[in-house]
Amino acid sequence: MKKLKFLMFVFAISTAMTSWAQTTVSGTVSDEQNVPLPGATVLEKGTKNGTTTDFDGNFTIQVSDANAVLAVSFLGYATNEIPLNGQTNVSVALQEDSSLLDEVVVVGYGVQKKSDVTGSIASVKSEDFNKGVVANPGQLLQGKVSGVNVTSVSGEPGASQNIIIRGLGSLRSGTTPLFVIDGFVIDNSGTGVASNPLNFINPQDIASMDVLKDASAAAIYGARAANGVIVITTKKGRDGKSEMNLSISTAMATLANRMDVFSADEFKQQVPAVGGVLLDGGADTDWQDELTRTAISKNVNFSMSGGAADKFSYYVSTGVDDQKGIFNTSSLKRYSGRVNVTQKALDGRFNVDLNLTASRTVNDRPDIGGMTVDMLQLNPTIPVYTNGEPTLFDDRLNPLVRNQIYSDVSNSNRILANIAPSLEIFKGLTYRANLGVDYSATDRDVQTNPYPILESLVEGTLSSYYTNNRNSLVENTLTYTYNEDVHNFTLLAGHSYQEIYVQQKRFDLRGFATNDIDPKFQDQISSQENPTSLNSYAYKNELQSFFGRLNYGYADKYLLTATMRADGSSKFGANNKYGYFPSVALGWNISKEDILAESDVVNNLKLRASWGQTGNQEGIDNKVSLASYIDSKADNDTYPLDPNASTIDDYPFGTVPARTANPDLKWEVSTQTNIGLDFGLFGNKLTGTLDYFHKVTSDVVLLANRIDPIQPTPKIWTNIPDMEIINSGVEVALDYRIMLAEDFTFNLGGNMSFTDNKVENSQFEVITTGAAQGAGQTGATINGYLNNEPVGAFYMKEFLGIGADGLNQYRDVNGDGEILDNDRIVVGSALPDFIYAFYFKLNYKDFDLGLNFNGVSGNKIYNHTAMSLFSKGQLSRNLNTTDFAVEFPNEDNSNSNEVSTRYLEDGSFLRLNNATLGYNLNPQNLGLGDLISNVRFTLTGQNLFVVTDYSGFDPEINTGSTIDGIQTFGIDRFTYPSPRTLLFGLNVSF
Repeated sequence: MKKLKFLMFVFAISTAMTSWAQTTVSGTVSDEQNVPLPGATVLEKGTKNGTTTDFDGNFTIQVSDANAVLAVSFLGYATNEIPLNGQTNVSVALQEDSSLLDEVVVVGYGVQKKSDVTGSIASVKSEDFNKGVVANPGQLLQGKVSGVNVTSVSGEPGASQNIIIRGLGSLRSGTTPLFVIDGFVIDNSGTGVASNPLNFINPQDIASMDVLKDASAAAIYGARAANGVIVITTKKGRDGKSEMNLSISTAMATLANRMDVFSADEFKQQVPAVGGVLLDGGADTDWQDELTRTAISKNVNFSMSGGAADKFSYYVSTGVDDQKGIFNTSSLKRYSGRVNVTQKALDGRFNVDLNLTASRTVNDRPDIGGMTVDMLQLNPTIPVYTNGEPTLFDDRLNPLVRNQIYSDVSNSNRILANIAPSLEIFKGLTYRANLGVDYSATDRDVQTNPYPILESLVEGTLSSYYTNNRNSLVENTLTYTYNEDVHNFTLLAGHSYQEIYVQQKRFDLRGFATNDIDPKFQDQISSQENPTSLNSYAYKNELQSFFGRLNYGYADKYLLTATMRADGSSKFGANNKYGYFPSVALGWNISKEDILAESDVVNNLKLRASWGQTGNQEGIDNKVSLASYIDSKADNDTYPLDPNASTIDDYPFGTVPARTANPDLKWEVSTQTNIGLDFGLFGNKLTGTLDYFHKVTSDVVLLANRIDPIQPTPKIWTNIPDMEIINSGVEVALDYRIMLAEDFTFNLGGNMSFTDNKVENSQFEVITTGAAQGAGQTGATINGYLNNEPVGAFYMKEFLGIGADGLNQYRDVNGDGEILDNDRIVVGSALPDFIYAFYFKLNYKDFDLGLNFNGVSGNKIYNHTAMSLFSKGQLSRNLNTTDFAVEFPNEDNSNSNEVSTRYLEDGSFLRLNNATLGYNLNPQNLGLGDLISNVRFTLTGQNLFVVTDYSGFDPEINTGSTIDGIQTFGIDRFTYPSPRTLLFGLNVSF
């Protein structure tokens, strides 16, 4: 009883002491104009003790110490910390958060405050990247930047993306933007990798991606910037104690959308109905199920970072990414490591930045075309196995056997390293060098092992490729910065030399002695029956550049940017080695004017205008301005020894011209004008940009038919006089943030762009490309580019239906009573008129939810898969199809599958591209606060649904076949299907 009384006494004293220690503090929170801020958060610093203000901005809070510090925050305003120092009533005024305006963006050879930028630049930080299974940087940007259309070529692991910034500006010289990683310009050619040359980058190492869209922003990169520039900045260390981060994820991928081919029961009805003789295997096989799988992918990343103020900082990471495809034997494995170090000396005047990344990528690819055809076309009544073994087919491989005997494996080792010392010579003047090398070695084996059971595969085949790529860079820059009163300017001058050397060797052999030994290690005797061929080539491209830039600002209101770059390239003719690329841009920070300085509505308003020129040299062949020759024995039909020559032996050894020299060849030039507006309203809760652009590409480069009849070759690389490719459009980006209640914030935003594209002043009636594939398609094309029509246009006959004779009927355009090639017309474009994306973000206490949608409208897709596979004739031969084949009951089985609008479909779509649900667990609740700073769980869905009228696997495709290098767009032929992915992630910070 005495013990009980004693405990009650201690409890009472403790309660009294606690009550005595707590202090009640009240106050108000307002903005700089003394307007109350309802819903502002008031926290006792260092604790979870907090409250929010009422409608009038008032609050009351119990604090544990009369000298506590209150942290007061409100969305769109900078956090204000108030030491109480015994006060019990405080008034807090919050200032607008200028961090949105002072955010630093990368502009090429430097950085700028966002408020000082005069060009069209979009910056995407790592926290805003697309989440989930990501193999390369392009996927991170999809739907994030207005005017940037990112489309996947296929659903294969590591597949590349088509990234188009502000429309297509070239027919032959490439449309891919220039990639710059930590100041190093990447060359995308010659890597030898079968799919995506940027697969070596670990996306989790990326801190930000800045997209330079207009000529003013991109002109500093001159001859390679016509398609825009994407500047990738990797993560760096920060001052303070070391931080460690462990990220683990597991993903499950399945076939997202099935093709509606006939089931076994439907097949049994349809084959006799079209006059075929049914081959009934007695099974009910869904080949789409049999040939795809639930693919399990795994990813592990570990990083450590830290630093000491004014001394050094570091970021070190390692990662393993094992992605499996939904086709068996399809995978991408990447092992990566990175070291980023900054060392400072001389009181910060001397700095050395070192960036080093190394990776090994293993890409295993199936026979994609064969697998896709099999899953759609195989007879669904045939069993997969017979007596425990894969069923033997009469005329083709069982796809399970195909997986066993076919392989396409690439192994790529890559090192990218650059070191950049800088020295402040005197106040304001800094010298910086940038020395780097990007080296990759890739071997690729494409092999089919012997399979004696099938006559056509009695002998095995192997093609091996060995590629070495060395990209060396030396840059020197001087930067002078001056800030005095209302004047501030930065002057940059620099020189750059880049050399790209690529060497490839290839050998092909056939007729393996055994399957038990790798054919590369078997004794091979080259003979007429079992020939072995050896081929090799090498090239070196050089680029020397001089560049400069001036940034000037007056009173932070009036801004000027001017750049000039001179590039000398070994790719071009002796008479045009150098090109000159100027730009100028003006900016006016209207919100800095007195009339808006006190505005409660307008917080940021900046008008931008720019003009500039950039070049395009990336997509053309090497040394195209020089003459080249080939072995006359291989391709000499012009100079026989005997005028009555009948065999190749009558032609001499030696060389014959393969390409005519053109010393006047020069690069394409893109001239772009941009007018833009940046704004922030209502305390910067609503921010956005609006841009209009007009881009004209001239000096278009093509491999064209020669004009001079005495030239030794039929075609020549040349600039087409007066021909232009014009892109113009409007871009809009909006973001709205609001705090709905305590611990509950909402973020809504999106972007959209309208682009008009056309070819003008072409001397050609039509430039055709997009070669149709398959039997009976020799010489047929799908894309055609004409005056006043867009690049990416579909040029074909207009299908009117099936006639009384059971054959295709087409529109007789010229009315001559015949259907010929001159009855082809432009029937749409693969390029969308309208690109859009929007997102929702919710944060409630420790939970967050993000939804990202993207879509396009106004484009067409040519369903080459349907043209090749889905016909009555195929069905009558016991090959499966869809309802497409029986759409016209009176169609004859012999009807041909010509290129026409019959196979042209609407390519518009809306996709829920990414949805992520996250939960942040406070380690304090687990008693682990001393060891762990944060634990985060995520559940991410990718490609959760797509709304489209397209009948193929996915409307986001491009598998066309070029002619003379002229690009193709919007063609779907046997594309690797897109997966739907569910990912579970765990992130632990120490």
